[in-house]
Amino acid sequence: MEKSFILLIVTITTGQSCCTVIPVVTVTWGFVFFSDQQSGTEGESVTLSCKYSTNSDNVYLYWYRQNSNQAPQYLLYKGARSYSSMEHSTNKRFKCTTSRDSTQLTIEALTMSDTAVYYCALRVAQ
Repeated sequence: MEKSFILLIVTITTGQSCCTVIPVVTVTWGFVFFSDQQSGTEGESVTLSCKYSTNSDNVYLYWYRQNSNQAPQYLLYKGARSYSSMEHSTNKRFKCTTSRDSTQLTIEALTMSDTAVYYCALRVAQ
């Protein structure tokens, strides 16, 4: 079974272009790659992307976020490839799309409380 995690940081400031997404640490049990830097403004939306590589067609992609001094918080999962109809989200502001080699998390109506470390994770189902 291959699993991958990538660590992303999103910071949000009021009223100005912001929300720089920075790859900080990657813990890898497979292959996940960070995409280009993204920016956004409070009240608008921002999209974070992860690319992945696996030979399996049984793929689940997860997103988590971690606020300062707290445990990571599950946001959502979405199936990819043969599992593309599977999806679960804890908040309607968080939307996920997947393709054969990537996943995107869109955070709508950004607020200061969205300032956190974001994780992308890949799970290959048996």
